[in-house]
Amino acid sequence: MSQSPLRVMLVDDDPERRALVAGALAGAGLAVVAELATADGLIRAVASCAPDVVIIDLESPDRDILEHMRCLSRDNPHPVVMFASNSDADTIREAIEAGVSAYVVDGLSPGRVRSVVEVAIARFRQYASLQSELAQARTSLAQRKLVERAKGILMTRGGRSENDAYHALRKLAMDQNKTIAEIAQGVIDTAELFK
Repeated sequence: MSQSPLRVMLVDDDPERRALVAGALAGAGLAVVAELATADGLIRAVASCAPDVVIIDLESPDRDILEHMRCLSRDNPHPVVMFASNSDADTIREAIEAGVSAYVVDGLSPGRVRSVVEVAIARFRQYASLQSELAQARTSLAQRKLVERAKGILMTRGGRSENDAYHALRKLAMDQNKTIAEIAQGVIDTAELFK
């Protein structure tokens, strides 16, 4: 069973350079599924073509391209490799903050393009995994705070021990087929009504 080639969307405002880059990408075993002259419509194009990676080749990223990267990163995150001539540290930092997975200075080298793309995809996946873990940790912490607050209410107003308050929340959650956090929120909301 052969592995399908990585699907690439290429953004380059220079038609001749874009053709050369598309050829280099194809030579590296990558499938160019779309070519754009500008980043206008990038989010829509990424949604319709579903590339594995977006490659942007340009002299220097401007504010518009960075804003498109921010929107893509927010609305439909994908690995992005940016090949540019500009090696200014502030520009590189801004590009990375905008969601660029790899920023490569001094153009695209056919011999290393595949490895750069694969590293960018791996970094993107690692970052996405960390973001997911962080979101789960925040949700878990918020739920624990709700449960602790609800236990406090049950302990103060119901004269229960901490253990009894927790078991009461857990029993209600099981009886109503809800999460303990949902029950805790209900206890808090009810307590707020009777302040």
